[in-house]
Amino acid sequence: MATIELANVSKRFGSVETIRGVDLHLEDREFVVFVGPSGCGKSTLLRLVAGLEDVSGGEIRFDGKVVNEMTPPERGIAMVFQSYALYPHMTVQENMMFGLKLAKTGRAEAERRVANAARILQLDQLLQRKPKELSGGQRQRVAIGRAITRDPKVFLFDEPLSNLDAALRVQMRIEIAKLHRQLDATMIYVTHDQVEAMTLADRIVVLEAGEVRQVGSPLDLYQHPANRFVAGFIGSPKMNFLPVSLPKGFHIPADVTEIGVRPEHLLLGGGGDAIVEGKVLTVERLGAENWVYLDLGLEEPLVVKHTGMVGLLPDSIATVGLPSAACYFFDRNGQCLRRDGFG
Repeated sequence: MATIELANVSKRFGSVETIRGVDLHLEDREFVVFVGPSGCGKSTLLRLVAGLEDVSGGEIRFDGKVVNEMTPPERGIAMVFQSYALYPHMTVQENMMFGLKLAKTGRAEAERRVANAARILQLDQLLQRKPKELSGGQRQRVAIGRAITRDPKVFLFDEPLSNLDAALRVQMRIEIAKLHRQLDATMIYVTHDQVEAMTLADRIVVLEAGEVRQVGSPLDLYQHPANRFVAGFIGSPKMNFLPVSLPKGFHIPADVTEIGVRPEHLLLGGGGDAIVEGKVLTVERLGAENWVYLDLGLEEPLVVKHTGMVGLLPDSIATVGLPSAACYFFDRNGQCLRRDGFG
């Protein structure tokens, strides 16, 4: 496997700079997820690591060796894309063996690698089927199997689950996490879905407009966001943001321009150190928990997570309590100044 370093890496397409001075260090056998909204540069950054795009500035190193001028095969990477890219006229076995055939791998060794990948991905009974006879999840496993057979230093995944339905995405997340443990491999995974990022990553790299906003473990980003962007992007539903003039009850430092609080920390019915009131828009009843949406006259509704029964009706007025210890404070530049209770 490999350590990967990006030193002041940039990428320009004409006059447009899509990646801006990125510095990263990825440990050997680490599972790192690049996450961010559409257009943030995460797939471009992955393609730079893969060698599918040339860097405009900076260096990329694998195990300390500069790979800027190396082709993808020379870097020892294998990539799994959003589209399965399987040959429809070939069987599963032939699809998984095709890259090895191009690399002039011996027949016996190629068959051994395909058999090993099929065992890991539970494709043993499907080797003689054609892609049209497979489900979406099975096709994606074949695409992953094709990458495994190359025995790469680094696995790169570019939004591999986007074409799957919700149930299959959950199943494939579990399988990819299990695959990382089995292969003990260095993996980089690109997604716009922060739930995928939170459930798969050892560390998450949050990108916005071609720049790294924060790097950390899923829990660290969730509990200690560095800025408003990360606070609003990590978490589902996302963090609530309130102007400092709205809550009634606790003192706000002068340099704070906005307050953030997650839905699960709000207290339906009041309590805490401050209160806000709003009109009920709707209640999503999900069994063990409920999501209450309130209109406070802001651009977006306030979302409150509540366990237990909720008797609120649309257009009724609800009171919500804010515990000071659970609130994030942001300055005019969007930097997170303080969060009590979590360091």
